[in-house]
Amino acid sequence: MDMENIKFDGERLFILDQTLLPNEEKFIEMKSIEDCWNAIKLLQVRGAPAIGIFAGYALALFHGNNIEKAKAYLDSSRPTAVNLSWATARILNAYKDGRSLIDEAIAIHNEDIEMCRKISEYGLSLLHNGDGILTHCNAGELATSKYGTGLGPLILGKEKGYNFHVFSDETRPLLQGARLTSYELEKAGIDITLICDNMASLVMKKGLINAVLVGCDRVAANGDVANKIGTSGVAILAKHYGIPFYVLGPYSTVDFNTPTGEDIIIEEREADEIKTMFYEKPTALSETKCFNPAFDVTDNSLITAIITDKGIAYPPFDKSLKELLK
Repeated sequence: MDMENIKFDGERLFILDQTLLPNEEKFIEMKSIEDCWNAIKLLQVRGAPAIGIFAGYALALFHGNNIEKAKAYLDSSRPTAVNLSWATARILNAYKDGRSLIDEAIAIHNEDIEMCRKISEYGLSLLHNGDGILTHCNAGELATSKYGTGLGPLILGKEKGYNFHVFSDETRPLLQGARLTSYELEKAGIDITLICDNMASLVMKKGLINAVLVGCDRVAANGDVANKIGTSGVAILAKHYGIPFYVLGPYSTVDFNTPTGEDIIIEEREADEIKTMFYEKPTALSETKCFNPAFDVTDNSLITAIITDKGIAYPPFDKSLKELLK
C-alpha cells in the first residue's frame, strides 16, 4: 500500500502529521509559510527527501513578496537536511526564470518518486531472499515518497515476492523506528520485530542480521554521512561483526560543497524530547541537563556502499560518488 505523507490538490497543501503516528492518522492543511516552517521544525513532516518535496510546495505557495527572504526562512527550520535548501533553490531559480513555481514543485515530487524507485532497485540487488535486516530511524515512504530510501528495497522486495525479517531499532529519543518504521512495515505486510537501540549488538552477535539499511540527510564529498543520531554506533557494530552497512539516499543528498563530516552542521534539539515527549510523566528531573543532537556523522570507513538513484558508490567515495555523474 502507498503511504501518502504529502498531498497537493492543485490549490491546497496537506501533510500527514507524523508526530501523531502510529495512534492517529491525521492530515493537516498548511495555510502560511509559518505553518510550513513549524511543520518541518516540529517533525510533522520529516525525512530529508520528504522535507525537500514539502519545502518545494511551501515556497511555491507561500513565498509572499520576497521569495529570497522566504527561502532563507524555510531553510533555517532544519539546517542539516540538504534536500531542504536544494529544493527551495530550485523554486527560486524557477521564479527567476519566470517559470511556474507549482509546476516546479510538482516536478520535484514526481522526480523523487522515480529516484526512490531506482534507489530501491539498486538496494534490492544487494540483498537476498530471507535476509535479516537491521534498520535505524525511518527512511520509508513517510520520509520520502513512494517506496522510500532505506526501507525502499524491503518494500519493493515484498512486491517482488522476497521475504525479509526486519529488526527495527526504536531510535531514541523520537522513536521513529518504533512509531514509523514498524508502522510502515506492518502495513506493508513485512515481518518486523521492534528492538531497543541497545539491542542491536545482540541480534548481530546471534547471526540474525545479514545487512544494515539506513537513510541519510547529508553526504559529504568524502563519503562521510549525517544520519539520525545513533547510526554511527550501529555502523561500528556492523563493522565489528562483518555485516554490510548500506546508506541509501537520493544523489541530491550528496553535497560536494561539504568536504568532510567535520563540516556538517549538527542540529541540537530541545531537552524535552528526551525527558517528556511520548511519556505521561517526565523521565528525569526538570533541572537535569540534556544533550540532544538530532544527527551524528558516520565515518566513510564504516560504510560498505552508498546507494543512490544514479547507482551504487563503493570506497573510495571521494572518487566513486563523482563517477556516478558520468
